[in-house]
Formats: sequence, C-alpha cells, structure tokens
Amino acid sequence: MPSPLLVVDAPSVLYRAFHALPSKITGAEGRPVNALLGGVNLVMREVERHEPRAVVMCFGPDAATYRVEAYPAYHAARPEMPADLRWQWERSPLLYEALGWSVELHDELEADDLLGSFATVELDAGGEALLLTGDRDLWQCVRPGCRVLYMRTGSRGAEVIDEAEVERRYGVPPGLVPDFIALRGDPSDGLPGAKGIGEKTAAELLSRHGSLEALLHRGAPDGTPRVRTALEKQAEELRSFRDIATLRHVPLKRPPDRGLDRERGAEAARSLGMERLAARLEGDG
Repeated sequence: MPSPLLVVDAPSVLYRAFHALPSKITGAEGRPVNALLGGVNLVMREVERHEPRAVVMCFGPDAATYRVEAYPAYHAARPEMPADLRWQWERSPLLYEALGWSVELHDELEADDLLGSFATVELDAGGEALLLTGDRDLWQCVRPGCRVLYMRTGSRGAEVIDEAEVERRYGVPPGLVPDFIALRGDPSDGLPGAKGIGEKTAAELLSRHGSLEALLHRGAPDGTPRVRTALEKQAEELRSFRDIATLRHVPLKRPPDRGLDRERGAEAARSLGMERLAARLEGDG
C-alpha cells in the first residue's frame, strides 16, 4: 500500500489549537504560541500514525469570493480573528516550511477547496489521500483512496471517516453531502437550509429521490405540506446553497515526496521560543 499524501486544513488546525490550549503558553517574544505549538502537535500526531509521503498545509480566505457573492450572509456572523492568533497565523507558514511541509495558499478560494483539489490530483496519479480537518463539509471528498481525518474536541487523534461512516452519520453517501447541507442547512457557514427540514428529513428525502435536483423536479409528492411548500418556494435558493457547499477544483501539481525536516524544524521552533517542541524534534523530548 502506498504512503498517503496528508493534506491539512491549516486554518482549522490553528483555530482548534488556539482555543484548546491556554494563552499562557508563550514564546521568545512573550507572545502566545499556543496555536503554533498545538497545531504542529496535531499534525505530528497524524504523521506518526499514518506515515505520509508528504504533508501539505492549505490556507485560504475565511470566505471564498464566489460564495459571498452568491449568498452575502455566508460566514457573515463569524467573529474577527483574535490578535494573538493573527500573530501566530502570520508566522505559521515559515514554521511549516521549515518542518518540510509544503504550504499552499489561494487568494479567492478557501482551504477546503484546496484540500479537495489535492485529493483529486493524488488519486488521479494512483496515490491515496488523507484530509485532516475539523470541517464536515470535506466529507464530500471521501471515496476509495481518500479518507477524512476528522478532528474532534477533547480527543487524542483524529477520527478516520470513510464512505461507510459518512453514510452512518448523515444517511447519504459522500457525493450527496452538498445536497444534504443545502437541505439541512449549516449554521457554522450561515446557510439556513430549507425551512422546516432537519437532518433526518433531509436524509430521508435524498434517499428516496436520489439528489436535490431530482427532489426539486418532482416536488416531493410523498412529503408533508410543509416540506412541499419549502421545496417549491426555496427551489432556486436551495440550488444556490448546494453550489456554495460544493468544493471548487483548483488546478494543482502533485506534491513530491518530502519527509519531516527535524533539524530545520527544531531551529524554527527554537527561534519562536518553543523549546520543548525543538527538543522533541531533535529526539530529546
């Protein structure tokens, strides 16, 4: 079995680490380094578990341009990035590169779109991909050769999400995750979904009709009056929600094999005042 490509949702990792670890963890300048330290430890844990051939850290804006243009309320309720996190965010690419991890940034598309695109590129080349994220939107990428490593609150190590697990959780296959999100809604993204249609009903409707488009075309004659009304009045809006939830493909080159650079990584960690991380990389911690 070939070694997988590990593709990481860097914003998700940084935010999760920032909120999970105390800000009293400070570095050389007396500034918090909790997001940097916790984020590297999260990724290192999965590197040790899965031994990937390379690691790619993906960045992008909080809200893709086309998504905001399609629905202005998309991500509108999210708070601004805390100053202590921004300071660490700006320094993270240099740390990741020193560790031997590639950094990929897109100016208009989100990190999610890059993760999905790298998965496609890797699978097309005959490889396997692992996507490390705390965002369930990425479950649409799951297929043979591609699994999601889903970060859970309070858990040591990410949960491996395969096709069977997506169906068990959502009641639909990975390919219908955008349709499911459109119907059910996604509060974290600011998408309201169809009025009166929750998770269970969304899964049942998609299971019976096969897709959102088929459901809208037929009008759910077997549904309740409330469901039929929502589908009739919100048809175009729901199509827009599905499009927003569907990842965009970005033309990318397949990353070359690249191992962990412990020496340069330790130097970078030490320059930021993370002595314990430096010692761990050098094999002393």
